[in-house]
Amino acid sequence: MSTLVQELIDAGIHFGQRRSNWNPRMSPYIWDTRNGISIIDIKETIKGLLLAKRFLQKTVSSGKDVVFVGTKRQAKGAIEQHTTDVGMPYVTERWLGGTLTNFRTIRERLKRLEELESLTETGEIRKYSKKMESQLSREQRKIFRNLNGIRNMTRLPGAMVVVDVNRELNALREARNLGIPTVCLIDTDGNPELADIPIPGNDDSMRSIDVVIRELCGAIKDGKSQRATEDGKPEDSSEAPRRRSSRSQFRADEPAAAAEEAEAAPAEAGDAPTA
Repeated sequence: MSTLVQELIDAGIHFGQRRSNWNPRMSPYIWDTRNGISIIDIKETIKGLLLAKRFLQKTVSSGKDVVFVGTKRQAKGAIEQHTTDVGMPYVTERWLGGTLTNFRTIRERLKRLEELESLTETGEIRKYSKKMESQLSREQRKIFRNLNGIRNMTRLPGAMVVVDVNRELNALREARNLGIPTVCLIDTDGNPELADIPIPGNDDSMRSIDVVIRELCGAIKDGKSQRATEDGKPEDSSEAPRRRSSRSQFRADEPAAAAEEAEAAPAEAGDAPTA
């Protein structure tokens, strides 16, 4: 645990936004202000990360998938790398309105992508005029760019992981409408009330994003290994939260253990990070 804490600190996850840009709702997660920069309490980061890992592991072991959303440049590489390793869907280019709430239409667009790819692979696309061939190729590239990360997502996910709540508001609203729990990496200018499990931390640093996504995907990998050993019995509906009041219920069940680990973890790294 101490290694993870040190790795997070080295990645600069405790550096927030300038004090002038902060969101007052983030005050419980801010330790101090240094040189006009808000310093995030690393204990709160660890607490949120541990809680998120336990929740995602439980979600995946029950047979559900987790979709990762991070369209900012700093998050793209980490999300694509780590989610591909664990076989989870992701969105890193652009969140199309209705990706979840109008999922049937999205699946139809993915079928169209398969048709266009088939035309290209078989060479039948050359039977069209050059103008039509160019239009079909452009359509294929556009669909591939926007939807390739979720092409294997055949049903709605059991949870969503988001990097930067301010940028991914549309995705968070769709998740809330459908009762899908959300885990969010939130900087000091974000609103933690948008997340079911907030992980306070620097969402502009490529290194800090990489560490957080790596840890979450590690928990997902553990959940998938547990899924493989189960008998395939359907999950008890009482354990599948569907509305926000139910989604928030797990917060009261898990944080105690996570808080105890978080209290002990940063001790070796000092009382608090310094700017």
